[in-house]
Amino acid sequence: MLGLVIDDFAKEYLHSDLREIREAMLRKLDGLSGYDVRRPLTSTGTNLLGLVKHLAAWEARYFGEVFDRPFPEAVPERGSDLWATEHETREEIVSRYRRVWEHSDATIAALAIDSPGRVPWWPSPDVTLFNILVHMLTETSRHAGHADILREQLDGSVDLAPAKDPAFWESRRAEIDRAARAATERL
Repeated sequence: MLGLVIDDFAKEYLHSDLREIREAMLRKLDGLSGYDVRRPLTSTGTNLLGLVKHLAAWEARYFGEVFDRPFPEAVPERGSDLWATEHETREEIVSRYRRVWEHSDATIAALAIDSPGRVPWWPSPDVTLFNILVHMLTETSRHAGHADILREQLDGSVDLAPAKDPAFWESRRAEIDRAARAATERL
């Protein structure tokens, strides 16, 4: 009985964190133009809307295919999932991501944390729901970190509490730059 309580707690804990970080991902798009959410901000073309599209595709695969509960819509092909084509709208991509959440949430609710799944593209393909919850939480958090940096590059927006004014960040950046220069000169 105790094992079941711990399993339920672990599943809900991981699921709750996943729900929170999904919402944080979408907040990174708020208030930005259509161009700014799509434009490549790194040498590899990373962009905010592409990260959302990518997460939607892989979450659909991991909580769908892996547990023989396929997402009922087409999922972008590997390699085309990191950017939005000119024919895809922000609304379509965000809406698909939210539908993926519903599908994933239903899978998570229906299965026990030790339910088996199979990830054929992994070297050790036999997994449990626990493994996939941890994997998707890690992946989503990783890409949310990318999105934090991209958004800050675009307009200085940061998701920190309590919020600091621009003068604070200018002073903090200057202090860090001074320390970096001083350390470099000493070496």
